[in-house]
Amino acid sequence: MAQCEVCGNDYDMAFEVHAQGAVHVFDSFECAIHRMAPVCEHCGCKVVGHGVQADRRFFCCVHCAQTEGVGAQLRDRVDEPQATGSAR
Repeated sequence: MAQCEVCGNDYDMAFEVHAQGAVHVFDSFECAIHRMAPVCEHCGCKVVGHGVQADRRFFCCVHCAQTEGVGAQLRDRVDEPQATGSAR
């Protein structure tokens, strides 16, 4: 069994998340979100969906970003080119 790094629960169905060179172990998606999801810089909620990003700042929605004065810089992360294993 593996122990969740958030709640400490030993669970036979724990899973690993590999991100930015680190390995994290969780017993639930709730704990994974709690530890890994970015936080909206305006309202403080966890950004579980796509959210928006500007100037390396995360927001849960366009409204929160605009409230913080971010306007023309808004972009959807989906628009970024996908990294591939081949050189171009």
